[in-house]
Amino acid sequence: MHRTVRFGPLHAHMYATRAFIYTGIFPKFQACTFRLHAMNTPMPTLLIIDMQKGMASPAAGPRNNPNAEGNIAALLDAWRKASATVVHVRHMSRTRGSPFWPGQPGVEFQDRLAPLPSEHVVEKNVPDAVVNTGLEKWLRVRGITKLVIVGVSTNNSVEATARTAGNLGFETQVVADATFAFDKVDYHGTKRTAEEVHAMALANLDGEYATITTTRRLLETT
Repeated sequence: MHRTVRFGPLHAHMYATRAFIYTGIFPKFQACTFRLHAMNTPMPTLLIIDMQKGMASPAAGPRNNPNAEGNIAALLDAWRKASATVVHVRHMSRTRGSPFWPGQPGVEFQDRLAPLPSEHVVEKNVPDAVVNTGLEKWLRVRGITKLVIVGVSTNNSVEATARTAGNLGFETQVVADATFAFDKVDYHGTKRTAEEVHAMALANLDGEYATITTTRRLLETT
């Protein structure tokens, strides 16, 4: 199983104390000390939602963010290189005939985003990846408090999961260019483009349940 070394409050205090002593007595070690401290700060857990083969089917309808899969792959590669925690979420439909019905090809993960044996996989039956999946407990027992969410669709499983995560106190980020949505008719019967649906879902989340970010920003700061 994948192991991530995590530091509790006592370790954090010890590092802070050492940083103070070292920088006070040996100024030339200041930069090195703080880089060491930063290296031991755990990265957020990368939560990849519903990146299954059925989502790549033309039958899913017009969508936005055609580069989303590439951005997700870039983030996944960065997380793996850092030996950081990755969780893959897979939707298992309860509706017969759905491409996500168990046993259908659409249920399988997309090849380039498939989980490694050491990476945790969560299966869900509703849009929310936290409800009735055991994910919250899995995160809590590992001391995980920060999440980066990518995947599909922005206004459905991504939004539902981010709302619950935010309400449960997880520090949550949603990556705007590593998520996507599909065209949808609104409540008044007006057809909305995938980009409009995507933008409204992000607006619903921003500042209330999550922080909206980009792939580039994450790669530059993690």
